[in-house]
Parts: sequence; structure tokens; C-alpha cells
Amino acid sequence: QVQLVESGGGLVQAGGSLRLSCAVSGRTFSTYPMGWFRQAPGKEREFVAAINWSGSSTEYADSVKGRFTISRDNAKNMVYLQMNSLKPEDTAVYYCAAAYSTTQIKNKEISSWGQGTQVSVSS
Repeated sequence: QVQLVESGGGLVQAGGSLRLSCAVSGRTFSTYPMGWFRQAPGKEREFVAAINWSGSSTEYADSVKGRFTISRDNAKNMVYLQMNSLKPEDTAVYYCAAAYSTTQIKNKEISSWGQGTQVSVSS
């Protein structure tokens, strides 16, 4: 297993940008597909984005496609989520996640979760 620590959340106006980071500990990081999820108050945790182990393949929820970009740096054990054109409905706690396949990530079959970072978007 790996341990995940998110950072980079905050308060931003609609239309603004934020970059979330996820620091991953564990020597096998580069073999794990990674993902981002979010959970708004009173709602279920939902899939946002996933990236395969090499970074060559990414997938996004329809609600963020074209606005968010997931990336990773295996040399630094880091995963990122660049969020542009933010909307008030993007307000949520964002979680970094690791699994054994991107299919598992999309199915929320997660082996490791981070503690989350709050993103708030004002209108």
C-alpha cells in the first residue's frame, strides 16, 4: 500500500484556478494508477479523474472534462490536479486515491485514500 497526502486546496472565485497536489509515499508508487475524487456536503464521493501508471492515459468525469487536468511525476512521487474555470458546483473536499487499475478507480475500488483537501468556489 501507499500513503497519500493532499494539499493545495483553498477558496477561489468562480472562473479561477487551483492546483491540487498529492504526495505519495511508497516505493511502488510508479506502478499504481492514481485518481482524484470529490465529495460535496450531503453527497456521495464521486470520481473526478484518473491516470495510468505511466501518465500516458487519462480519464475524466464529464462534469470536469476540458477544465481539469490530471498529471503525475513518478520521479517525485507526486500526482496533480490542475483545475481551471472553476465553478461553485466544484466546491467539495477533494481526495487523492490509489488502486490497481483505472477501472478500479472509476468503480471506486480504492486501496488507499488521502485525508482530503477543501476546495471552495465562490460565485
